Amino acid sequence: MSFQFMKEVMSPEELKKILPLSDYAVKVKKERDEQIRRVFTGESDKFLVIIGPCSADNEEAVLDYMNRLAKLAEKVSEKLLVIPRIYTNKPRTTGEGYKGIVSQPDPEKKPDFQEGLLAMRHLHLRTIDETGLTAADEMLYPENLPYVDDILSYVAVGARSVENQQHRLTISGMDIPAGMKNPTSGALSVMMNSVIAAQGSHTFLYRQYEVNTSGNPLAHTILRGATNKHNQNISNYHYEDLMRVFEMYEERPQLKNPACIVDANHSNSNKQYAEQPRIVKEVLHSRRMNPQLHKLVKGVMVESYIEPGCQKVGEHVYGKSITDPCLGWDMTEKLLFDMAEIL
Repeated sequence: MSFQFMKEVMSPEELKKILPLSDYAVKVKKERDEQIRRVFTGESDKFLVIIGPCSADNEEAVLDYMNRLAKLAEKVSEKLLVIPRIYTNKPRTTGEGYKGIVSQPDPEKKPDFQEGLLAMRHLHLRTIDETGLTAADEMLYPENLPYVDDILSYVAVGARSVENQQHRLTISGMDIPAGMKNPTSGALSVMMNSVIAAQGSHTFLYRQYEVNTSGNPLAHTILRGATNKHNQNISNYHYEDLMRVFEMYEERPQLKNPACIVDANHSNSNKQYAEQPRIVKEVLHSRRMNPQLHKLVKGVMVESYIEPGCQKVGEHVYGKSITDPCLGWDMTEKLLFDMAEIL
């Protein structure tokens, strides 16, 4: 075999014992989960903003950002419900590059998953305790979920993972909202099929156990744009795209809590991060024009950090992304105030 078994890492139970939730964090998570759930069920008309760095690469810079975000979230809380992005696992199209803090707690050193698991959980716990916000993360590796399943309030399944059976089935056992992105091809039917699978009940093999799940009624769609055969980016956040998603839900009455989140970056922005505010405002305009879209579109995703743009690993600009480029803090602050005013 070509596998070289390096070392055995700690179990989720061991990690949770080393880094347990505080009583305050348990209380905050319960309250936040209920607030977010009410948005997806339609009991709350607040608009979700899932926002933060492309990748959570540096604990101190991320916590600096999160503390700023918490103060801003409070100011716009009448209209917006802010969920910080703390993405600790990063998919790589070619398998090369920085794969997130769970893989490389220090982006300039070799992978160390034992230290990475500690760093991942520590960052999430500090965020809750210091800011009162529970976060979203991407479920890149389903087997990593038990390490943070008591912390997260939202999970996203990325464009390269959404067709994977294990991702879909794992989501079916979760009790928090999970967004299923359209694949890079843009096929909306694939996205909808993943929601059907995630909302269903399944029996499968998971972490050495045969398990049964009851289905996740909060699984929903995320539009992130697509890439055609010529490697050109195609957006799917316009009014007509949103209406098509609405119609696809109408064709599938078995689905519970129809909902759509729009990712304002990635292929939707043609990877031009500064376009995100314009895209968000167009989505809000479409939502205001049509009661059906007002009910369907529950929020947006925005990539944002302290400094605008991105940098290469090793350049050491504080609060600047080392993966995809992000909005800077000034544009972030303006965007959330503008959103609150529009809503």
